[in-house]
Amino acid sequence: MTTAELPRLRSASGRWIVLATVLGSSVASLDATVVNIALPRIGEALDTDVAGLQWTLNGYTLTLASFILLGGSFGDRFGRRKMFVAGAVGFALASLLCGAAVNIEMLVAARVLQGVAGAMLTPGSLALISASIDDRDRGAAIGLWSGFAGVAGALGPFLGGWLIDVAGWRSIFFINLPLVLVVVLVSLRHVPESRDPDAATRLDLPGALVIAAALGALTLGLIDTVPLLVGAGGLLLAAFVLIEMRSDHPLVPPSLFASRVFTAANLVTLAVYAALGGVFFLLVLQLQLVAGYSPLLSGAATVPVTLLMLLLSAPAGRWAQRHGPRLPMTLGPLIAAAGLVLLLRIGPDAGYMVDVLPGVVVFGLGLSVLVAPLTGAVLGAVPTTEAGIASGVNNAVARTAQLLAVAALPGLAGISGSLEDPAAFDSGFTVAMWICAGLLLTGALLAALLLRPPRRAPSLDSVDCLPQCAISGPALAPQHAPD
Repeated sequence: MTTAELPRLRSASGRWIVLATVLGSSVASLDATVVNIALPRIGEALDTDVAGLQWTLNGYTLTLASFILLGGSFGDRFGRRKMFVAGAVGFALASLLCGAAVNIEMLVAARVLQGVAGAMLTPGSLALISASIDDRDRGAAIGLWSGFAGVAGALGPFLGGWLIDVAGWRSIFFINLPLVLVVVLVSLRHVPESRDPDAATRLDLPGALVIAAALGALTLGLIDTVPLLVGAGGLLLAAFVLIEMRSDHPLVPPSLFASRVFTAANLVTLAVYAALGGVFFLLVLQLQLVAGYSPLLSGAATVPVTLLMLLLSAPAGRWAQRHGPRLPMTLGPLIAAAGLVLLLRIGPDAGYMVDVLPGVVVFGLGLSVLVAPLTGAVLGAVPTTEAGIASGVNNAVARTAQLLAVAALPGLAGISGSLEDPAAFDSGFTVAMWICAGLLLTGALLAALLLRPPRRAPSLDSVDCLPQCAISGPALAPQHAPD
């Protein structure tokens, strides 16, 4: 289909395309958030300890972080709709296995498969919007996609908590099946296929496999406290860097890091999203295990974070475009760290208005100040033609940071073994929040020392049109415009 034949946004086909892509991206992104809320019930039902819950999250994040860049490349080469639909079907089948899990080992294995499917599904969503809508409406379509994604991000934890309360933890996986059925049927009927004719004829499979092995070794070594595995993971990371430097079709082009702003933004991402991974893993456990909240109430407790990001991120992005990202990327983590200090008030019988909401609001304000300027810094640090791969690398860095934080933080904070001792968990939660606050302060320091105004400002359209409720990972920009 040529550009002239692409549907307008106000047409029936245009609306169907937005529906399919919004629903597909929402299924993948909200699954991680809702699983966080379900962790205490999963631990009780499958008789597992903290390590089992770490793997429940990290099994998904591990394969998603490892293969998300490869998934985008597959779509460019073999067909974006094809990969999007294949990822959706794979995600549904893996969700079915998750919901049917009879032990923690089966659940973790199914979550690993979910991550592989998510790596095909997630990059395709925004790429399909960009490639399937008439260029006169493309900005509006991406903005609509972003707005619906934000609304889903705000409602997801609340609805997920309600589902867990009413129908049990397995329901959060089974609910994916009818949603994915809609995604597949609409995509096959209404979304045109598209490819990138200039996509690389060879794919960096060695790089993808080595980075997956590296992250797997690091995760296992950190969760089980096996220094030998941690060392092996470090060596594999070094091998991955060498592969990328020598490859003529690298998964992560080393040339991106020639930009000081891009390198600095990714270092800030590494520190900040490690903190986010730790906070959202442990906070819902603290609310349920120590404060006695139900899944519904613990899910609703963090909704203000998403609402604040939905309301304030675009103004923050516009300010950063005019004045540069250094100040908001320094102040944002500092404000978020202050929010974590306030969250230390959460203990047995904590009241929401007095003990939970102030910390959640301050934490959300910090993220609202930070995230859009971070996205803008990444996009503004590279040529427009490299914006897609740059945002993909930044997204992978964020997910890797969360993966390693969830693996390492419980051990560092003294949270291990059984979940049946609320006092011990409460003590470990305090230590963990101080560690996460330290990571945020590190991010602020990196931004203050390393960031300078980019030679060209990031595109305002790029900042405003990308989703900024990016708790699970920064926004992914489409890699190529359609032909």
